[in-house]
Amino acid sequence: MVDAEGEFVEYVSARLPRLHRTAFLMCGDAHLADDVVQQTITSLYVNWRRVSRADNVDAYVHRMLVHKLVDEKRLSWAKVRLLGSAPVPERSPATPHDDLAERDSLLAALARLPRGQRTVLVLRFLCDLSLADTAAAMGCSEGNVKAQTARALAAVRQVLDVAEMSVRSPR
Repeated sequence: MVDAEGEFVEYVSARLPRLHRTAFLMCGDAHLADDVVQQTITSLYVNWRRVSRADNVDAYVHRMLVHKLVDEKRLSWAKVRLLGSAPVPERSPATPHDDLAERDSLLAALARLPRGQRTVLVLRFLCDLSLADTAAAMGCSEGNVKAQTARALAAVRQVLDVAEMSVRSPR
């Protein structure tokens, strides 16, 4: 029989890159994503025995991640700023196989969306969660997820169409 701590380490080791990617896509800030993932993993460790008995552990962890991100955004005003000015955000390193222009356009389009719409797109299409799992992770109805998805996709299409037209038309 595998002990609970071993199960936890195995679970987190297998899913850590995906959790980082999900958090980054939801918030658009690599440093904030690291903080939120760390808080989620810490909370997961504390509650592992209960969480590991859940029907769908991944959905449970995604819900924890969404809640930690909401808490981080809501409570960010209370943080101490040690720098005189805001640092310039770093871009995540790109691999040679990435189509950088497409990735940057998509990230810019996601950044323009409200938090709920961005979260819906990340969970549904980038994390490949079902409608029901997305609704559970966000703590809302499936109808809300459908409506948020439709609005978000329309907004992203509009942003990407505008960006594509500006690239094609010479000034």
